[in-house]
Amino acid sequence: MSSDKKIVFAVGCHPDDIEFTIAGTLLLLKDRGHEIHYMTIANGSWGSETIRREELIRTRRDEARAAAELLGAHYHESLVDDLDVTYSHRTLMRLTAIMREVNPDIVLCQSPSDYMEDHQNAVRLAYTAAFCRCMPNAPVEPPTPATFKDVTVYHGAPHGSRDMMRKLVRSERYVDITSVMDRKSAMLACHVSQGAWLDASQGYSAYIESMRKNSALVGKVSGKYEYAEGWRRHNFLGFSQEDVDPLGELLGDVSWLDPKYEEWLNA
Repeated sequence: MSSDKKIVFAVGCHPDDIEFTIAGTLLLLKDRGHEIHYMTIANGSWGSETIRREELIRTRRDEARAAAELLGAHYHESLVDDLDVTYSHRTLMRLTAIMREVNPDIVLCQSPSDYMEDHQNAVRLAYTAAFCRCMPNAPVEPPTPATFKDVTVYHGAPHGSRDMMRKLVRSERYVDITSVMDRKSAMLACHVSQGAWLDASQGYSAYIESMRKNSALVGKVSGKYEYAEGWRRHNFLGFSQEDVDPLGELLGDVSWLDPKYEEWLNA
């Protein structure tokens, strides 16, 4: 794959999930001239103790759009309420239509194993929509022509580098996001409504600082960077050629897992 302009589609679960785990890599790709698309499948409708549902949907949509604007990304509307992120036929067909419309070279999504089922379902929907991009008989909504361009799917590191059973998850690639860390923080800061909610629901009393600490942990695990994001490539079958790594090629200086991973993580 050449290093000319590529289309990158970031698919997260809730508004602010992209900022927590993916945004640093997206900022670097945008700075290198690539086209970025931004979407969260859920609209964030359950994520508040004090804001009623309809107002919260509007608020979180505005916050996500502001973050996408800081990134310079094309924003795509959410599809369902929180906890309706299930592997359903209709949601898959709607997301497949958007996947065909975007026609990405690279899809970046969250870890397939994470602490929350909504996150895992969003990942499953994202990579299956990418798989269905080339199936003309799939009844996508709205009808959108199939596309046959190769797409490479990558999964980010889970929160805390652990899966839902607390097992360590090893990334394959580490991207140095130190130079864009302040901009990543600014994107997350757009999600003002989530400060009190994350404190109440998950104990994130300073959610931006929690994101920075997690990015620093991934950087420590890399053995090379101050702040980093970790990536694993999805199986190529049905998606792309076997021997390609467009993320590594486009970003250049990425590192592999350091053998001292578990020693550092448990220090």
